[in-house]
Amino acid sequence: MWPQTDKTQELLVGAKQGDPSAVNQLLDRHARSVQRMVRMRLDQRIQARVGVSDVVQDVMVEANRRLRDYLENPTMSFHLWLRQIAKDRIIDAHRRHRASAKRSVDREHAGIALGEERSSIELAAQLCDPQLTPAAAATQRELAHRVEHSLADLGEQDCEIIMMRHYEQLSNQEVAEALELTEAAASMRYLRAIRRLRSLLYEPPSHGV
Repeated sequence: MWPQTDKTQELLVGAKQGDPSAVNQLLDRHARSVQRMVRMRLDQRIQARVGVSDVVQDVMVEANRRLRDYLENPTMSFHLWLRQIAKDRIIDAHRRHRASAKRSVDREHAGIALGEERSSIELAAQLCDPQLTPAAAATQRELAHRVEHSLADLGEQDCEIIMMRHYEQLSNQEVAEALELTEAAASMRYLRAIRRLRSLLYEPPSHGV
């Protein structure tokens, strides 16, 4: 999901040397990834009030403003630093619109605006026994929807690490860096989250009265 790091490192060097074109290229080549992240994570109900492009623009403005400080003290990989800014802007959007909306979105079922059917299908394939899972496209889509509904029912911490690994396609090392964990701790947290997601996926549906 995020651009390859070799070109990024080259542009970071240029940006640190004061090359404005390097700064523009650096932000431009990450804009699509930021947009994809925002679209995945910004609640669909809030997307009706706030444009994804508006949030992305806020992220890029903030990143440009803070870039010099980052270049002087890069505490994490650039794309992880940028995604943290994006995550903060998404949290801000949720807070603002929960407070201002006539009906709080907290009263509704949490909506994960993933919009990433391929990632959901790949995750479903990992969770389900391929010997028991028909390969028909309709079945794959149904499994993808079940995975996304089950994700919404996970705890925030479990949902977060699965989204990072499968939807943002971050490595265990990158997840550990972003969450300030050891790689072993990040791996263990991921495995626990996968077990919980699998149990929800296979949990028989409850029937209301």
